[in-house]
Amino acid sequence: MPRKKKKRQKIKVLTRVFRKQKKKKILTTMPLRWMFVGLVSMIGSLVIIGILFLLLRPKFVYDLYDDRASRIDAYFATYHMPLEGYGEVFVTSADQCGMDWRLLPAIAVRESSGGKHMQYNNPFGWGGAQIPFETMEESIMNVGSHLCGNEKNTAKYYASSTVQQKLYRYNGTVIASYPTEVKWIMRQF
Repeated sequence: MPRKKKKRQKIKVLTRVFRKQKKKKILTTMPLRWMFVGLVSMIGSLVIIGILFLLLRPKFVYDLYDDRASRIDAYFATYHMPLEGYGEVFVTSADQCGMDWRLLPAIAVRESSGGKHMQYNNPFGWGGAQIPFETMEESIMNVGSHLCGNEKNTAKYYASSTVQQKLYRYNGTVIASYPTEVKWIMRQF
């Protein structure tokens, strides 16, 4: 029996030592685990905040990087076109319905060489180039409104159509290559 008693005592001692070591290990690793969890939580929060900021960013932040008007004006300036300086009007007209901002300037380039060969302040050839406008701003906003589908008479043609469909209905029925030509010009902006 003394051997069994010694074995039992030895097992008890080893068990106590193991428990003490385990407690020490738990005490030293638990703070590290919590630090890791906290770090992961902070990084996750920052990522979520960043994504929300990109999706819901205020308009003024977008305006800081909005170079669309200057790109339009630079294109017209490069080729000495009379529509230079109207870039902001083109962008405003396109933004009223989410239309591609390059569509109207590209149509103006295709129809009148950017205003070089226009009649009656109508660089788009709208209405067979026979519809007069008081100002260039009026013509840009008016034709933009039609292409957005905001005008009752033309809404059925342009309201819920793609750029390809808009171009086809604008002049593609007469000139089959018209949509392709205008889309090529759009890529130049």
